[in-house]
Amino acid sequence: MEIIQTVQPALPYVQIILSVLLVASILLQQRGSSLGGAFGGDNFSSAFHKRRGAELFLFKFSIGAAILFTIATFLNLLV
Repeated sequence: MEIIQTVQPALPYVQIILSVLLVASILLQQRGSSLGGAFGGDNFSSAFHKRRGAELFLFKFSIGAAILFTIATFLNLLV
């Protein structure tokens, strides 16, 4: 319980930093897929798209930032 109480003052700042990083990583991702395939459009090229390089890094980074943000939020609720 001591660890949570020592981390408590820093949690709001951690949440702000994680939220900014999460928003930035989501906005930097490519907008490759659209709803054209759902309405009969020819959108088969986006269905078989493989992420590589920076796009894969941004994808994994956004997942990690979302998980860390969720953990920080639950820790803030517990304290």
